[in-house]
Amino acid sequence: MFQKILIANRGEIALRVIRACKELGIKSAAIFSEADKNSLHIHFADEAYYIGGAKSSESYLNKEKIIDLALKIKADAIHPGYGFLSENADFIEMVENSGIKFIGPSSKSVRMMGSKTAARELMERYKVPIVPGTTKPIKNSSEGIEIAKEIGFPVLLKASAGGGGKGMKVVREEKEFISSFESAQREALKSFANDDVYIEKLIENPKHIEVQVIADEYGNYRHLFERECSVQRRHQKIIEESPSSSINSALREKVTTIAINAAKACNYTNAGTVELLKDQNDNFYFLEMNTRLQVEHPVTELVTGVDLVKEQINIASGNKISFEQSSVYQNGYAIECRIYAEDTLNGFLPSTGIISFYREPSGLGVRVDSGVIEGSEITINYDSMISKLICWGKTREESINRSLRALDEYLVAGVETNIQFLKFILNSELFRTGKHNINSVEVELLKNFKSKFNDQSEIELEVASIISSFIRKNMNRSFSTQKSKSSSNWYRLNYE
Repeated sequence: MFQKILIANRGEIALRVIRACKELGIKSAAIFSEADKNSLHIHFADEAYYIGGAKSSESYLNKEKIIDLALKIKADAIHPGYGFLSENADFIEMVENSGIKFIGPSSKSVRMMGSKTAARELMERYKVPIVPGTTKPIKNSSEGIEIAKEIGFPVLLKASAGGGGKGMKVVREEKEFISSFESAQREALKSFANDDVYIEKLIENPKHIEVQVIADEYGNYRHLFERECSVQRRHQKIIEESPSSSINSALREKVTTIAINAAKACNYTNAGTVELLKDQNDNFYFLEMNTRLQVEHPVTELVTGVDLVKEQINIASGNKISFEQSSVYQNGYAIECRIYAEDTLNGFLPSTGIISFYREPSGLGVRVDSGVIEGSEITINYDSMISKLICWGKTREESINRSLRALDEYLVAGVETNIQFLKFILNSELFRTGKHNINSVEVELLKNFKSKFNDQSEIELEVASIISSFIRKNMNRSFSTQKSKSSSNWYRLNYE
């Protein structure tokens, strides 16, 4: 087992890995940027090191500096969390060559799945169903138009090196193609330094289904069933759940088999997620493989009882998967709500500022993965997610109702949040009946939310303000943001 793990990330995911390390008796080493010098994760880690300026390029994306630091502090392994360098094949290869263990898949597997076109070509070769379209980048708009006409409009233009909805354009008519193609190329180049774009047939109003897989270095593969992530805004997930209400036992067997085959196709090791689209005729199509731990992994943990981060660490240290497929089953239902500092009514724009009041919900079946406290600052430098609220229930209805109760208890002041919008979605008939799809937020839910918000009277808003002010003035809270030197060793390295 490892003696020390450097966590190349920040916020709630860094805390999540730190907690797993503590339970395994492994020392954790955190890194922090100039913007994160007072962040929560560095106070929980056994060691914390300054890594660079507030810009990601100067800190959390500085490959050479992170590896150099890991060598200096004699870390056995690096856990990348998600985002930043977690799917950067060049970084992973550098870690591999340094003699430090990367807690995740090999650089070769990541490269195979990192290019969307190469991944589609590989999946097609291994009989994994893919959305009709190209398996190579489009050379120019003229070629693209001919391919689109052959596939049939509407089509989707996607960045080959992309993710998170960047470089993605819907084209419904031929006359829109050239401008959309050029726009997709520009966005892809800006976001990924690669302007390769490919075409897929647009699957109208699909469900977004993903399967958690895990594999060890001995050729053992397991799945931990599916998650549904169809509640999205701007192609980014905001509510995830497991099991999916739109999957029966026969479809579950089908989709998990597809996922295992996809993982085997790239000789995958460690934890990963195979993402698929499900159309209205229950056909599944490979979308992409996320070669890392997912933001929404806690819903799988609550439903299966498997600690995915501990499993990642154990596999990376040379052990086999700790469970057999037959021993894993889905127990109850779990829903995750991503709490963002953003203005729902203003295009989901990030809301920056100091969190002046913060109270998390609690109670049976409620889990909060967060990286903030009162006084924490939400800046423009990083993603605006405050936390993840995950609620478990024996039934889907209980999980929804528990989530609503927990969201009622969740109080955040100082920045705008999406809490009211999340409550609106969970309360909607569309979500409760499971009839939502990946377009439901933009097409229906947001419009209805805005309508309801605008109907509220000034009196109702004033009453809410008075209640919020009363709670802030009368709640006695005290947070200690300094780690006691007598209880634990905390070292900082002024790493220039």
